[in-house]
Amino acid sequence: MMKPYLSVFRLRISNGLQYRAAALAGVGTQFFFGFIFIMIFQAFYAHASEAPSMTLSQVITYTWLKQAFLALIVLWLRDNELFQLITSGNIAYELCRPSEIYGLWYAKLLAQRLSSALLRCFPILIVVGFLPEPYRLQLPPDFVSGLLFLATLLIGLLMIVALSMLIYISVFVTMSPAGSLLLFSIFGEFFAGLIIPVPLMPDWMQKIVYILPFHWTADFPFRVFTGNISKTEALTGILAQCLWLAALILFGKFTMDRALKRVVVQGG
Repeated sequence: MMKPYLSVFRLRISNGLQYRAAALAGVGTQFFFGFIFIMIFQAFYAHASEAPSMTLSQVITYTWLKQAFLALIVLWLRDNELFQLITSGNIAYELCRPSEIYGLWYAKLLAQRLSSALLRCFPILIVVGFLPEPYRLQLPPDFVSGLLFLATLLIGLLMIVALSMLIYISVFVTMSPAGSLLLFSIFGEFFAGLIIPVPLMPDWMQKIVYILPFHWTADFPFRVFTGNISKTEALTGILAQCLWLAALILFGKFTMDRALKRVVVQGG
């Protein structure tokens, strides 16, 4: 039963790895914004009235991880082909396929993100590992922390794809890809800690962030890497990630089924 989804996944990975020039341009852009964010945080730490709960070195490493794995963690990365299928009525062709639409689209989006990240993350990580202080990326405290980071990043990727699926499902109702994408992206990016690391937010705001699933997709894995989150907390967090992942997929499948039952294709 998994064969169609694996075939789509492999095909999309192979196709995505062809866009090397676009990836190279993206690497340059991500370096630029990485330095901008770091300089902003340097100014903040230089004038902070009290010591924040993350060191400047941890925040710099957090920033480079965000830039390196941007394709894995942002909600604004989109597949325009899927939006067009919904808005044009060509979703009818998808309904004729013997495979489940949710699983098929999930595999496509997962492959799209992985292929984009594979082309961009290694050049960025290699270069920032050799930058002079204070701009250098610091390695995890130990080998176990590195393994926990990889596990949390992978589960976070599966969560972000499940969240992305909700954007496409919402377009069945709104028929506005730009509106759905903008709404999800603004809230998702902020609450995932991609603008400000969660520990630097006010306490009342952190309580809101920890209720929502977005924090588990980016902020949590990056803080595991930096050592800001202990190994025990990381193991507990992995369990929370898995529960959120299961809930998001079940909710996505439920809403997809509801949307497909009400879909009208070109007046039919």
